[in-house]
Amino acid sequence: MEIVIDIDESTPLFAQIIEQIKQAVAASEIKPGDALPSIRQLANDLNLNSKTVAKAYNLLERDNIIQAKGYRGTFIHPEAKQHCSVDINEWVTTKLNELITLFKKSGVTDSEIRIAFGNVMNNRKI
Repeated sequence: MEIVIDIDESTPLFAQIIEQIKQAVAASEIKPGDALPSIRQLANDLNLNSKTVAKAYNLLERDNIIQAKGYRGTFIHPEAKQHCSVDINEWVTTKLNELITLFKKSGVTDSEIRIAFGNVMNNRKI
């Protein structure tokens, strides 16, 4: 599997890495248990900052596409193929739209929603 980054594309670099790994898993180009390059190695190969690759790997691990095994490396998760079609951004957008619709039906203004959202995000304990 070869990852190709287009710096002129509007999609963030970390999102390009995520998408290409998910596509390779879905197409069975890479299979559960296959090793991925280390963060440092992939960053060097793609001429990117290692924090960009780390962000992509962290999100892929959160979504159960990859799993880090400490010093042994990073591997494709056993259930990765089932998780490739899950789009967390789409899910969040759908849920937010549902809530905003409920708020609007209750007479809450856009400004009140924005203020409340900002307050919740700033006061999170997690």
